[in-house]
Amino acid sequence: MIREIYITQTNCITPLGFDVQSNIDAIVRGDSGIQLHQDASLMPIPFYGSVINTEKIESAFAKISTETKYSRLEKMMILALEPIIKNSGVELNSKTAFILSTTKGNVTALQNTSEESFNNAHLDVLAKNVSDFFGFKTQPIVISNACVSGILAVSIAKRMIQSELYNNIFIVAGDEVSEFVLSGFNTFQAMSDLPCKPYSKNRTGVSLGEATAAILVSAEATNAKIKVIGDSSINDANHISGPSRTGEGLFRSIQNALKEAQIEVDKIDYISAHGTATPFNDEMEAIALNRLGLQNVPINSLKGFYGHTLGASGLLETVIAIESANQNMLFESKGFDEIGVSESINIIEKNEEKNIDFFLKTASGFGGCNTAVVFEKMK
Repeated sequence: MIREIYITQTNCITPLGFDVQSNIDAIVRGDSGIQLHQDASLMPIPFYGSVINTEKIESAFAKISTETKYSRLEKMMILALEPIIKNSGVELNSKTAFILSTTKGNVTALQNTSEESFNNAHLDVLAKNVSDFFGFKTQPIVISNACVSGILAVSIAKRMIQSELYNNIFIVAGDEVSEFVLSGFNTFQAMSDLPCKPYSKNRTGVSLGEATAAILVSAEATNAKIKVIGDSSINDANHISGPSRTGEGLFRSIQNALKEAQIEVDKIDYISAHGTATPFNDEMEAIALNRLGLQNVPINSLKGFYGHTLGASGLLETVIAIESANQNMLFESKGFDEIGVSESINIIEKNEEKNIDFFLKTASGFGGCNTAVVFEKMK
């Protein structure tokens, strides 16, 4: 018999708050973490982004540790993980794994030319530093697959537990707004000159953001918030930075996830989509959803609240979507005003109550990667 898989603990660290409830409260109020920043150390010109106040990170971290050796991102990740490890009561033994998801990790370490800094930029070092803080007994697992990394970690954790390698897996995902990331997206001419507007006719590109999110995936149903019932990840190999024009990878990912979940498309009550506010991504998603008959399902992108948090986005948005389901509340797709994709999709324009039993989380990223996971609310 295939094991059932649950998410039993969640947390997140974002510009909107350092726990889940403060983030939900901010979303309900319509607050956005995206602000105009003028920081020459990050970018020579002003930019819109969602950046966490460093003093708040330092202050929060000082309450749980006096260690000074950790990077800013490591502190953010530890802050996301610490309460869920403490509250879970799960023993960190050989049947408990740790997965770290990120796109760029400690890339800021490369600003220093020393050998030690170069070493610290390696993703395995980042994972080991966070793992050692808590005393995990198993070797940390790193997932770095562009912007699907966070939600892909949920998929991989599910499969590892079903294979009986582990009983519990803690996941943390995170990325920072850095000079490296800003310069890269600016070179693509992909950054918006205003807060991003996913799926809108008036969108002009992405707003970048930073966050960490953490969850516990478990074979135990005790305190379960949600059940993970289907997943798939397909690479369409279309282009290094451009998605398939027909949405092929996303289409097949969703199709496979629904098949494993053994539910029809009309059972999906809500879609937490990727929605980066770039012309190609939003268009591709609309096409894929229409091909599957999901065009009438309520859909949102949380990028208008958080910006694009790269490898953290899929896990952060899953954490918020779990609250959406458990509170039977659809949250607005902030920044949306007028439909700007060729195929009709049902964008959530304002917060509204709706019974949510099943929801779908999707993500897509550079290199043609796509991931879809289907969740069921606990009765």
